[in-house]
Order: sequence, then structure tokens, then C-alpha cells
Amino acid sequence: MIRIKKFIIEFGMGMDFHGQDVNKAAAKAIKDAISRSCLIGLHEIHGLTEENLNEKMMIEAIIGVSRPQDLDQEALKKLFPVGTVTIIAEKGGLTTAGLFFPGFGDANNTIEAAIVCVTVSV
Repeated sequence: MIRIKKFIIEFGMGMDFHGQDVNKAAAKAIKDAISRSCLIGLHEIHGLTEENLNEKMMIEAIIGVSRPQDLDQEALKKLFPVGTVTIIAEKGGLTTAGLFFPGFGDANNTIEAAIVCVTVSV
């Protein structure tokens, strides 16, 4: 029987200051979370190799944004360099007042913020 255990839980936050794009905010949140995680111990503890890494490493990313139905889950999965990735889109994040500047691609004066919880299991 193969037992999968959680190894890392990390949170990240990202914003799209102009353009109100939940995918840009989510991508920044993912990059924020994984930039603080080092997986060096997985090789030593679990015997992971480049050949079995994608098969044995399970990554779950729960992403909270104001419009979860607009997330491009397949594009966001590609931000993870290794592992089998599952994206779960949730209503959340934050939309707050910002500055309306059409030259930067704004549709209105809001800032879109996303939060992500990334869990790595082996």
C-alpha cells in the first residue's frame, strides 16, 4: 500500500494592480508560494529521482480569487516545475479600490488580489 504524506504547505499572495486579471494575480500568488519552498529533503527522505518525480509528487493548489470561474487552470498548472498538479478554484481573494488608468489596461479602478495554499505530498 502506498501512503501519501503531506510534506510542505506554503501560502502565497499575488495582485494584478492594473487589468483586473485573476489569472495574473493567481500566477503571482503561485510564484510567491513556491519561491519560499525548497524541496531538497524530498530526495533524501523519499528517494525521489528525476525519473519518478512527476509520478510520486502530488501538488494541490487551492486558489482564492473573486472570479474563480475565470481561472485558466491548465496554464496555472504549468507554473509548477515538477509534480502532478491539481488546481482547486475557490471564491475568495480580494478586490479593492485602486487607480483607473486605461493606458495600463484597466477596465475599472480595482486591484485584484489572489491567495493560494500549495500543498506538496509524496
